[in-house]
Amino acid sequence: MAEQQQMKWAVAHIFSSFNNTIITVTDLTGAETLAKTSGGMVVKQARNESSPYAAMQMAANVAEAIKAKGISGVHIKVRAPGVNHQRSPGPGAQAAIRSLARAGLRIGRIEDATPIPHDGTRAPGGKRGRRV
Repeated sequence: MAEQQQMKWAVAHIFSSFNNTIITVTDLTGAETLAKTSGGMVVKQARNESSPYAAMQMAANVAEAIKAKGISGVHIKVRAPGVNHQRSPGPGAQAAIRSLARAGLRIGRIEDATPIPHDGTRAPGGKRGRRV
């Protein structure tokens, strides 16, 4: 019980598309950013920004930074592009979660934060759709 009181939690926001992965770690309210990184910060080629390898490197860097600030556990919010795009997260999301766990952080809740349209703007492509 004494260990639970000393544990400090944060929220890891993982935005994962098929072009990039962005990890931002905030406090529980989401107001203060503790650490952030993106695919372009760890790999040279643009085509590798969304790769699982890049996500693993990013998660390891973020874990190191927040451990230095005294955080020992994270709740995870995974987000895909959503509106007018794919609703499933890219290849980096799962690798990032696994890497955060492997770095010695406790994982709390894992939640999907993908925005869901309530019939907003019209999808691109016209009446007959995009003709290939």
